[in-house]
Amino acid sequence: MSKITFLGAGSTVFAKNVLGDVLLTPALQGYEIALYDIDRERLQDSERMLNNIRKTSASNCRIQAYTDRKEALRGAKFVVNAIQVGGYDPCTITDFEVPKKYGLRQTIADTVGIGGIFRNLRTIPVMLDFARDIREVCPDAWFLNYTNPMAVLTNVMNTYGGVQTVGLCHSVQVCVPDLFRLLGMDMSGVKSKIAGINHMAWLLEVSRDGVDLYPEIKRRAAEKQKEKHHDMVRLEMMLRFGYYITESSEHNAEYHPYFIKRNYPDLIERFNIPLDEYPRRCINQIENWKTMRDKLVNDADLTHQRSHEYASYIFEAMETNVPIKIGGNVMNTGGVIANLPREACVEVPCLVDRSGIAPTYVGNLPPQCAALNRTNINTQLLTIEAAITQKREHIYHAAMLDPHTAAELSIDDIVSLCDDLIEAHGDWLPKFH
Repeated sequence: MSKITFLGAGSTVFAKNVLGDVLLTPALQGYEIALYDIDRERLQDSERMLNNIRKTSASNCRIQAYTDRKEALRGAKFVVNAIQVGGYDPCTITDFEVPKKYGLRQTIADTVGIGGIFRNLRTIPVMLDFARDIREVCPDAWFLNYTNPMAVLTNVMNTYGGVQTVGLCHSVQVCVPDLFRLLGMDMSGVKSKIAGINHMAWLLEVSRDGVDLYPEIKRRAAEKQKEKHHDMVRLEMMLRFGYYITESSEHNAEYHPYFIKRNYPDLIERFNIPLDEYPRRCINQIENWKTMRDKLVNDADLTHQRSHEYASYIFEAMETNVPIKIGGNVMNTGGVIANLPREACVEVPCLVDRSGIAPTYVGNLPPQCAALNRTNINTQLLTIEAAITQKREHIYHAAMLDPHTAAELSIDDIVSLCDDLIEAHGDWLPKFH
């Protein structure tokens, strides 16, 4: 029996999407779905929920919850990762509250920035533990990473974990539909090409019947910027740098040094930037789960419709050898994007079939787009250096090169902030020297 293992299966809503999709896919019937989470109660919730969907969908997959991670992984063909190390309380709170003492504000703090750096530093050791188990009990498995910070964790698993890994983020799928919906444009017959790095990939081409749609997009965007809306940062970046970015404005507000600035507080209002957005979301999700849990977990008639998440389509393509195209996060070792570093993780169109996941050649990004990507790649690579060497100086380097942090704080304050965050995280971090 082939096996799909889901690490972080207590993410019940996400497990419903990814594993509910598997239950509905004819080519994946007969698989064992192995669930693992350190939270026993949430693990049981997900097991019960998936068994309800299994019944209503008449799937013959087997759902099995494990409390032993290595046994959950043993013999797996695919491994899905959706963990969050440290959770909202205490680690997300720490990532936001300590920088605030220095006047450094954030919106999401899960990718780069000072929050992204520390999320990486506490997650990488856990991921490398996963990799050791995978090399031992399922060395040929494909590892599908959904956990942020996407680029760094996918890079680490490939480069240091010895595990064939692809990073998956739905920002590519929703990029063009969201943009066209915002601008009131018709999506039918649209052809597009997207490449860059995770959360900062670029809509390089967008056309219909051979006609470039960018002039009309930019005309409408310039008009749209005259009113308040939720995507003002991305439209501003497109109008200034020429290309639309895949990830949301609240994310991109903290990836660049232009928008969250103590000396220009009017920018927050002007670009409608939701400071502290991620903690608010966490609090809302915790509250919503209390009311959602009964309906999701205890509904014997629970049904599911296949989602747009890539995982089940990847499994299906590898099982049937019918190729699909995805937007995947992969290593740039072959120079897939020629003007980004070879040691970076990039997000590019990939073809998937029985032989695996093959990135397609992109070539050079527009120079200004590559330059913006490199500002974030610098911090990513130095964060990896810090995690692998466990040298504190590389944490400082990563933070000093982060665009938002460097624009707001002096070198002395950056070093002091890093020290404070290391102390505040305590045992959630390894020991740095």
